[in-house]
Amino acid sequence: MHALGIDTSHLFLLIVLMNDEGVVDAIQLDCFKQQSEYIIGQMDELLKRNALTIEDISDIVVTRGPGSYTGVRIGMTVAKVLGSITAKTVHTLSTLQLYAGLKDCLVLMDARAKRCYVGRYCAGQALQPEEIMTNEEIGKLLEECRCELIGDLHLFGQTDHYEQLAGNFFALKPYWQKEEDVDRLAPEYFKSRKEYLK
Repeated sequence: MHALGIDTSHLFLLIVLMNDEGVVDAIQLDCFKQQSEYIIGQMDELLKRNALTIEDISDIVVTRGPGSYTGVRIGMTVAKVLGSITAKTVHTLSTLQLYAGLKDCLVLMDARAKRCYVGRYCAGQALQPEEIMTNEEIGKLLEECRCELIGDLHLFGQTDHYEQLAGNFFALKPYWQKEEDVDRLAPEYFKSRKEYLK
């Protein structure tokens, strides 16, 4: 089996080539709001340098959000087209879950307007529902948080922290959600809640 992981939901264009044993190769470009310009060419380059074609790919896993409204749709559109035209099996994965991997961590992703998407994960599983919080609410949460922080930490006076994104695609394989109807594949959105259970 060869699978492609695709994430275009936030800062990066991430394309990951995997087989049954792990990550074979990956491309990660920092190209916020420019993923559409590079995704097809970079995917082609990744396959060519591994002597593969799209016909050799059996599965595609794409992040479903949260993230940039346009960014999420870029990856989803590519996954939907490949799934429909070439009959690949398409799976989805939460963007925050991808960023967390198997760590015990709090993931923060800039949602603009002084808000962040927030996910609390441990060993690949969500400890609370993902949600949107104001940066003020998050600031209070961070005062008591004892787990690792991942994501857009510059919003809170720290250095941004992202790691192992390519490896996380494979590590989270048990959490890939198979899409039975690719034509109904849609981004994930959620609303703010006033309280976040710690």
